[in-house]
Amino acid sequence: MVLHYYGHSCFSVNINGKHILFDPFISPNELAAGKVDAGAVPADYILLSHGHADHIADCVAIAQRTGAKIICAWEIYEWLGKQGISHVHPMNTGGSWDFGDFRVKCVLAQHSSGLPDGSYGGNPMGFLLFSDAGNFYYSGDTALTLDMQLIPRWAKLNFAVLPIGDNFTMDVHDALAAADMVQVQTVVGVHYDTFGFIKIDHAAAEKTFSSAGKKLVLVPVGGSTSV
Repeated sequence: MVLHYYGHSCFSVNINGKHILFDPFISPNELAAGKVDAGAVPADYILLSHGHADHIADCVAIAQRTGAKIICAWEIYEWLGKQGISHVHPMNTGGSWDFGDFRVKCVLAQHSSGLPDGSYGGNPMGFLLFSDAGNFYYSGDTALTLDMQLIPRWAKLNFAVLPIGDNFTMDVHDALAAADMVQVQTVVGVHYDTFGFIKIDHAAAEKTFSSAGKKLVLVPVGGSTSV
């Protein structure tokens, strides 16, 4: 499976020929300038972990351009309807749905969720994706939580995508503990460096994982990796 990284927590994977895009925050991200064109990013599905602007800033524009189906919390579904977006599948924590090319299960994320207009964004979520190509966990923005111990009950994972920037989410040490809980050897780090609050030491972060016998993958903005 190939993962394309567009900066911050925005990435996509291609499953059965479908581009599955997560948390599109590209055009306002200075680190993506000159590296990623939000107007050219492909999407057949868009998954939104929560409503914060740094996770949905480009969602409406990309959905209008591509016709992608959006998967999100009920409250974001209602908000998107007010933006004129109708191709949305609402979900909530604990629920699952088979979209044909892949299946999604929504899991707990310990965070907050407000929409750009200040309205309530519903429960923040993480996602388990199941497919013939493999299974993975995207936690969304979250603290380390013991609920992560439930994930191996539902899925044998190929990899996980976890925030590592600290301040608003887990830091790299908590992400390592999360990797143990969900039983993965490979973690793709996200939600780091974009703002002053979440800048990290890349070498130190990678060493934290390698010292524990695990691999932390830090993909350059605009780059790709096989996972």
